[in-house]
Amino acid sequence: FEETKAQHRPFTSMAPVAPRSGDVIFASVERVNAELFTLTYGAIVRQLITDLEEVEEVNKQLDQMGYNIGIRLIDEFLAKSNVSRCVDFKETAEVIAKVGFKMFLGVTASVTNWDAEGTCCSLILEDNPLVDFVELPDTCQGLYYCNILSGVVRGALEMVSMKTEVTWLRDMLRGDDAFELQVKLLKQVPEEYPYKDDE
Repeated sequence: FEETKAQHRPFTSMAPVAPRSGDVIFASVERVNAELFTLTYGAIVRQLITDLEEVEEVNKQLDQMGYNIGIRLIDEFLAKSNVSRCVDFKETAEVIAKVGFKMFLGVTASVTNWDAEGTCCSLILEDNPLVDFVELPDTCQGLYYCNILSGVVRGALEMVSMKTEVTWLRDMLRGDDAFELQVKLLKQVPEEYPYKDDE
């Protein structure tokens, strides 16, 4: 058999894999139809309003649903994005805005309004597919329709050892010019390992 040059190539270590952009991941992920997703989410919110009656309770329930999604979504995000450990909260916020939102919603957020300590910022969405076809009736003016997103961010960050408070500052459904989520780092929880290396 004739040997090929490939058999004589010296062994080289693989270079670290670069993080994938949100655009690339979004393009490669199987998705449901965007309109179906939007209408399904709308039906869930409507049912919560019918069942719970109190708008404040609906806000809490949407946040809790998002939190439960966020703590599970982080594994898929880390596996598909090749994002390595972020050095600080500022880098984490940029990754959420540019990769996370793009990967799961198909939109990009901008990060602004940092405080002096670098522990509080705003994620601003000028486009939000969750609100297509939505108009809030007068009886629901206290509703944060997209509160599921604040829960997702909070849950995902908790799984990477960041305890946060996530609140809506602006909401286009309430007449504002953008959707603005404030993310405040309350504390960085040190990671605990179940066993020691020398055991």
